[in-house]
Amino acid sequence: MVRIKQMKKQILSLFLCISAIAFAQQKPMVKAEIDTTNIRIGEQFEYKITVQDTANVIIPKLENLIGVEIVEDKKIDTIKNQLIKRYILTSFDSGAYYIPQQQIFIKQRLHLTDSLLIKVATVAVDTTKQKMFPIKAIQSEPYVFDDYKKYVWYGVIALLIIGLILYFAFKKKKEEMEEVVIPSLPPFEEAIQKFHELDEKLLWQNNQVKEYYSELTGIIRGFIERELKVPALESTTDELIETLTDFNDSESISTTKETIKKLRDLLREADFVKFAKSNPLSQQIEFNRKEAEEIVTELTPVKEEVPEIKTEHDELE
Repeated sequence: MVRIKQMKKQILSLFLCISAIAFAQQKPMVKAEIDTTNIRIGEQFEYKITVQDTANVIIPKLENLIGVEIVEDKKIDTIKNQLIKRYILTSFDSGAYYIPQQQIFIKQRLHLTDSLLIKVATVAVDTTKQKMFPIKAIQSEPYVFDDYKKYVWYGVIALLIIGLILYFAFKKKKEEMEEVVIPSLPPFEEAIQKFHELDEKLLWQNNQVKEYYSELTGIIRGFIERELKVPALESTTDELIETLTDFNDSESISTTKETIKKLRDLLREADFVKFAKSNPLSQQIEFNRKEAEEIVTELTPVKEEVPEIKTEHDELE
C-alpha cells in the first residue's frame, strides 16, 4: 500500500515537471529583436516586433526612443498566424542606446517586449594614410541639351497660351457674327411646349418620379413668373399661393379660387414627392399632369381695357 502511494507521488511529480517544462517552452506572445547590435554612425538596422496572434492586436507607435531615430515605419505583415511589425532605425550619435520596452495589447491585455541594446560607433578616419590632392580650379562644363530644356518648355507653353487666346478670340467673334436672336414664345405657348417635351421624356414611367414632379412644377412656376411678373421660382408653396390669392382678391388676375386650390394641391403633392419621398400611383401622376395644363390655361392676368378714342368723324356720324 505504501508502495502504491509512493508510485502515485512519483507520477504526480513527473506530470508537474512535464507541465512546467512545456509551459516554459511556450513561445512568448510578443517578441522584439534587431538584426544587429553594433552599427556605425548613420548606418541603418531593422527592429522587428513579432506577435503570436492576429485577432484584436494593437501595436502602438514606436516611442520613447533616445539616441535612435525612425527612418521607415513599415506596414504590418501577417505570416502564419503572426503579426510582424518592422521599423528601419538609425543613429547619428555614438554611444550605447536602449530601445525601451514597447506596450502591445492583445485582446485588451497588456504585453511588454524586451528592451534591446544597440551600440553606435564612430567612423574612424586615418588622415596619415589618406592621400591628399591639390585643389583644382572650377572648370565649366560643356553645354548639353538639358541645359536648354527648360527654355524649350517655356517656349512651348508660351505658344500654347497664345494659340488658346487666339482660338477663343476668333471663336467668340465667329459666334457673335453667327448669333441669331430667336424670339421667345409667349408664356402660355412656351409652357404647353414644355409640357409636351416633359411627356416625351417618360420620367415617371422609368421610376424618376421626383425628377418628373420637379420639372412639372418648374414649368408652372416659370409660366407664373413670366405671365404674372412674380418671383414664383424662388417662392415657397405657401408664399406663392398667398400671392396669387391676393392677386385674385384684387382682381389683378382672371382665375377662380378653385384654380388656385388646384395649384396649391399640386404643389404640395410635388413637395411630398420631393421631400417626403411619397410615391404616387400612375393614375394620380396622370391626373396631376392634366391639372397642370388646366391651371396654366385658367391662370391669366386681367388685360386692361384701352378706352376707345372717338374722332370728329365718329361724332358727326
